Amino acid sequence: MPRTSKTSLLTRRSLLRTLGGGAVLGALAGCGVPAAYVAPGDRPATDLSARDRRLTWANWPLYIDTDDKDPGRRPTLEAFERRTGIAVDYVEEINDNDEFFGKISPALMNHQRTGRDLIVISDWMCARFVRLGWVQEMDRARQPHVTRHLDPLLRTPAFDPGRRFTVPWQSGITGVAYNRRKLGREIRHTKDLWASDLRGRVTLLSGLDEAFALLMQSDGVDVTRWTADDFHRVCDQVERLVRGGHIRRFTGNDYTKDLVSGDVLACQAYSGDVIQLQADNPDIHFVVPEEGGELWADSLMIPNRAGHKANAERLIDHYYRPEVAATLAAWVNYVCPVPAARDVLAASRDEDTAALAENPLIFPDATMRRRLAIARDITSTERVEFARRWNRIVGL
Repeated sequence: MPRTSKTSLLTRRSLLRTLGGGAVLGALAGCGVPAAYVAPGDRPATDLSARDRRLTWANWPLYIDTDDKDPGRRPTLEAFERRTGIAVDYVEEINDNDEFFGKISPALMNHQRTGRDLIVISDWMCARFVRLGWVQEMDRARQPHVTRHLDPLLRTPAFDPGRRFTVPWQSGITGVAYNRRKLGREIRHTKDLWASDLRGRVTLLSGLDEAFALLMQSDGVDVTRWTADDFHRVCDQVERLVRGGHIRRFTGNDYTKDLVSGDVLACQAYSGDVIQLQADNPDIHFVVPEEGGELWADSLMIPNRAGHKANAERLIDHYYRPEVAATLAAWVNYVCPVPAARDVLAASRDEDTAALAENPLIFPDATMRRRLAIARDITSTERVEFARRWNRIVGL
């Protein structure tokens, strides 16, 4: 059985509490060529990989498989170390995208080492790093499994066409969760949240980057190319719902508590959270609305001046081996970016593990895949204005 701790769900996809990193980035990048931009020729450092067989990897807490009997061991990571002879210093230090941005941005903007060869952050934040020139292009010659197995749905985000600078670690879907038994009917559209009998029993996500795409999709917007007018139209709608008392509150991952308690009957939600909730309450359902849901990813990047780039590229490729991706998917229960891992899980002798291959929240089926889209990210010039308006609505 997968054993992702529910506490891990509180640390991922964190909300944009204030302008935070957005305001900082706006100051850096809002006027013409940003002062912090690093040109391609200034990004690499001497790669020590051949003679120094190690690397440092920064990730989120509880975002990798661990051993049942010894949680300090990480089987897929140890397998890489045995196979390659490369030692990995794995550091669970990322608890918030903006906080981590603030931690390493001084080094990056000053062309200095961060002390990390590999990092994992959410794609909307990856977009900032890519635009600032703070990460290095990967050598796909060292990553044949990435080339072969990366899900086509994740290959071409607007901020990184062809995934030259980023590789998805795990993916997920923003959709709608609801209690089918208590509600007494199905939800098929995001607009179903606005039904009169749900007044005061609905929550939306408070993070700007987390919330806006699904709401736009409900309005028929192609989120791969949304406009400022689309954004403000959604905000007008949400403001009316807030004034009318329809939205109970705006949440981070704590929406799960309201849904479990019954205080909320339907809400914006993440697919990975709902898998965990369903283990205790099968009445909780997750739906990708018929008009569409947002596909997102937390992605791996190699920051500028990293001293072990080749080693990091090999580690990324290790996790795109289908058997390795399957082990990770069975543990963390997010959308697996390696569709070939499905066949590995299906062949398992363990019934619970084999059943994961049929879970569309880990391996989306054809119908669900047609409804998924990766939203165009918010640019640095847009962010200050949009965050100011959204945060005013949310009450941040």
